[in-house]
Amino acid sequence: MSLEKPYLDVPGTIIFDAEQSRKGYWINQFCMSLMKAENRERFKADERAYLDEWQMSEEQKQAVLARDLNWCMRTGGNIYFLAKIGATDGKSFQQMAGSMTGMTEEEYRNMMISGGRSVEGNRYIGENGTAQAQNQPQGSAGQQSSSAGKKA
Repeated sequence: MSLEKPYLDVPGTIIFDAEQSRKGYWINQFCMSLMKAENRERFKADERAYLDEWQMSEEQKQAVLARDLNWCMRTGGNIYFLAKIGATDGKSFQQMAGSMTGMTEEEYRNMMISGGRSVEGNRYIGENGTAQAQNQPQGSAGQQSSSAGKKA
C-alpha cells in the first residue's frame, strides 16, 4: 500500500523513504560491503563477478558499473551508502555530487559556496529552475557528455 507522497513533486530529488529502502536493500548492502578492504580489492579486481554475488537487479548492477549515481538512487540506492563506491574509486563526495548534476568538482564547489541552487523555479516539477529535468545536466562536464551523446 503506497502512501500519499507529495514530495515526489520536488524536482531533481529522490527521497529515500521506506519504499526506496525496500527497493534498494541489496544495492545498499553491496555498498556497505565496500567498508572492508578485502571486499574493495575483490570488487576492483572483477566488478561484474563481485556484483553477481549480490541479489541486486540487473538494472542496479548496470547502474553501479556505469557509476551513474542518479540511476543508482532511482533503483533504491541511498547516497550515503553509494558514497562507498566513490571512496573505492578514490573520489571525494564533492566530486560525486558534482557528477550527479554534470558539473565539475570546481563548478559544484563554487555553486555550494555561493549558497547552492536557488529555490526560485525549483519548488515543484514544471517550474523553470536549475534542478528541473529540462535543465539537466548542468555544468561543463554535463554539456560535454550531452554533446558527445548527440554526436553518436
